[in-house]
Amino acid sequence: MSASSLVAEAVWKAIESAGSVTDDQLSILHFLFGKNLERATRIVDQRGVKRIVGEPSGRSIFQVVGESRRKEEYFCFAEHYCACYSFFYDIVNRGEQLCCKHQLAARLAASLGVCIEDKVSDEQLALVLSKL
Repeated sequence: MSASSLVAEAVWKAIESAGSVTDDQLSILHFLFGKNLERATRIVDQRGVKRIVGEPSGRSIFQVVGESRRKEEYFCFAEHYCACYSFFYDIVNRGEQLCCKHQLAARLAASLGVCIEDKVSDEQLALVLSKL
């Protein structure tokens, strides 16, 4: 894990434990993620993050609204994967970013406890995951 990832992880844990974010934490995250953080905060402010939770397992995936006029929705795991183009181009192929704005929005919303929760059966969740 890179030093940047370790710093980001420490900040996320602090936000999660406090349930709020400080200006200093936002500054650190902005330094690490730049414009992607700004875009992610807009998504969170517009309540564009949904956590789909399977019952009874508690497994979950995020569904995050994009910023384009089409308001596409992307499934993602906040720390590991997003179905958007930017994830594959900027993160996987070029290695230029730590994560995309959808992952950041999911992580921020989850850390602050502001996700829209949608409970489904484990079978329904499996069906969603099978389409990724």
